[in-house]
Amino acid sequence: MKNYFFVLFLLITIQGFSQSVSKSFEKTIDSLTNKSPEGYTSIHSVLRKYRNDTIGMRYFAKIAANKGYFDGQAYALNELGRKYRNTTQYAKAITLHKEALEIANAANSLEFKVSSLNNLALVYRRTSSIRTAMDYNQKALELAETVDNPSTSLKRSINISHNSIGNLYKKLKQYDRAIKQFEKSLYLESELNNVLGQAINYQNIGYCKEELGDLEGAFEDYNTSLALNEQINNEMGLIICHNSIAQIYIKQGKPHKALHLLKPTLDIAKKRGDGYLTAPLLVNLGWAKSLLEENREAEKNMLLGLKLSEESNLPLSAAHASHLLSKLYQKQRKFEKALQYNLKSEQIEEEIQNESTLRYVNDIIFRYDSQKQVNRIEVLAKENENVTLALRKNRTILLIAGLALALLAGIFYILYRQFQLKNEKKVLTLEQSMLRSQMNPHFLFNSLNSIKLYIINNEQKNAVHYLNKFSKLVRKILEASSLREIPLAEELETAELYMNIENIRFSNEIDFQINISDEIDPHVVKIPSLILQPFLENALWHGLSSKTGEKKIQVDVRKADDRGYIDIIITDNGIGRAASERIKLGKVLKRKSVGIDITKDRLLNFSRDFQNSFNLEIIDLFKGDGGANGTKILLHIPTI
Repeated sequence: MKNYFFVLFLLITIQGFSQSVSKSFEKTIDSLTNKSPEGYTSIHSVLRKYRNDTIGMRYFAKIAANKGYFDGQAYALNELGRKYRNTTQYAKAITLHKEALEIANAANSLEFKVSSLNNLALVYRRTSSIRTAMDYNQKALELAETVDNPSTSLKRSINISHNSIGNLYKKLKQYDRAIKQFEKSLYLESELNNVLGQAINYQNIGYCKEELGDLEGAFEDYNTSLALNEQINNEMGLIICHNSIAQIYIKQGKPHKALHLLKPTLDIAKKRGDGYLTAPLLVNLGWAKSLLEENREAEKNMLLGLKLSEESNLPLSAAHASHLLSKLYQKQRKFEKALQYNLKSEQIEEEIQNESTLRYVNDIIFRYDSQKQVNRIEVLAKENENVTLALRKNRTILLIAGLALALLAGIFYILYRQFQLKNEKKVLTLEQSMLRSQMNPHFLFNSLNSIKLYIINNEQKNAVHYLNKFSKLVRKILEASSLREIPLAEELETAELYMNIENIRFSNEIDFQINISDEIDPHVVKIPSLILQPFLENALWHGLSSKTGEKKIQVDVRKADDRGYIDIIITDNGIGRAASERIKLGKVLKRKSVGIDITKDRLLNFSRDFQNSFNLEIIDLFKGDGGANGTKILLHIPTI
């Protein structure tokens, strides 16, 4: 009986306390709705401490709707959507942000239109719906930039848009473009003294540097972000930073340091109930344990991370988990499972980053930049019109001359921009043509057929080995296609992968070698991306395919006699160009090879940024008796 009265007393006490808090909140809401301040900053300064109270925010949304206080209603709905987003309830979050956007449109509230669009973009970005996210970000940015003197809230929204566009580039693995967007956002956040915004951008820049292989730079940026998050006691930011720093430790081969960070951080993330934070921690925990040969625990954590990623609709995390599981099973010689998870990882990444999405995002950015130029020209035209009116009033020759000069400058500016756009279009066309030549359908079809033959013959190890090489080759080609230049080491690795795949169809008869002079550091020297494959393809199919006996292709990289150049020499011992041409003339179907022509145009475009130009020589080799002994390609490429 005593226990009963104690529990009853406790319930009455708690109920009285909650009613007290409720009355206090009601008074705050009544005061706020009576004053009805406009804009995000004015409302947020009052309700900041209540923003995570879903019951309170729903109450505020209802009261604001009844009183026709649309800014307040939009604020409450966006805060509710943010809360659901951070607990991976994305469908609910989208519904609430769209409702907030409708109310902001009806009330013509620019700040809440932009805020709602940015919130929608963030939800879609987390689920890797890149096209939709980009659309919402661009709309937000275009709206915000229509104001000449934006408020602090609008400036924050512009910064968020730049950051979000950077994150979309990050998902598409265009890390250099992403860093530019983050640095732009970081500069603007520093002007506003927004610590949270600075922390987020440093974290994102660190991620891009990590993916580009700069682990030290990434580690420094992650620690800067960590310090800023500690300054404002941002728990979510602290979790993300700890996970990122732990991942650096893993890549540096320091799993014990990683576990020291991951275990306590995972407990904090689980309490928040946010799969977006918890799933990557579980995956990295499994990764660290696999390095310590704790394979059972590693498998358990990776599978949990994969399951949570799929439940929370986090494709990037799911792809990472699948990739690590494939490596774990391959190490355990469970080749069937390794192949299954490798294919799953590749499939997820392909869905996130496909050529049509990449082209769509680039087109959106191009249209946005073009529209900004049109707007500037319209502003110039209006200014010219005002000058014209002034000229009509004053009738002075000096002002007429000034107008003529202004119009002439405008025309030259437009012509110059058109020339720049044509050049950019030409470069883009060259890159697309290059990618199409690299991703030859015949090559893809024949390579997959060769791997399929291994599977049919139950040669699982060979199948997994060559499938990994094939997927790595395709990924490298797609990554390199978005870059103007890459390290020589990356290009040579891609060439070696290509030759390994093609060699299957030649029953591994081809002896392929790469020789690099000691004075050349292939990681420092930069060359245009994907320039070697067309020459290797010619050597294979025009030089060696019709030859019997020993077949060789050799790539030599050395410093040229001329200062500021390197020489890349590709030599084969094939039948020679003359014999190849005779065979080609005898064929009924003649396939025109355009890879070499495209590569010449790209090299010409590449050399414009250097003091020197490139040279290409094709040399026929002969034996002592005058017979053909193959072909030599000499690429003379500038480095300064």
